[in-house]
Amino acid sequence: MSLPRLGRLMYLETPVRQPDGAGGYIENWIQLGAMWCEVLLRSGGESVLGGAAVSTVRYKITVRSAPVGHPERPIAGQRFRDGSRLFTVRAVGERAGVAGFLVCFVDEEVAA
Repeated sequence: MSLPRLGRLMYLETPVRQPDGAGGYIENWIQLGAMWCEVLLRSGGESVLGGAAVSTVRYKITVRSAPVGHPERPIAGQRFRDGSRLFTVRAVGERAGVAGFLVCFVDEEVAA
């Protein structure tokens, strides 16, 4: 299997909850680091969410591996940012056949 082409710079972000002063919380995102990525299209479709049409595109994003627990190792619930585009991480696994890389299965949702 060939090595991935990590030619796209993206930023890994994680959610952080902060008290809103009224007993609830506000969810903000903080940047964990910049990563060179390979982004490959998997599939796409359209659905209705809250009465609005939403286009969902699924991708595989490959990054260099990091040890389990390291802040720059993606986990489900985090996201990648590329400018104004957001890619929600759904699952992460080791890349088969090529050591030292992780494959992140992500969704990008856009109002249609």
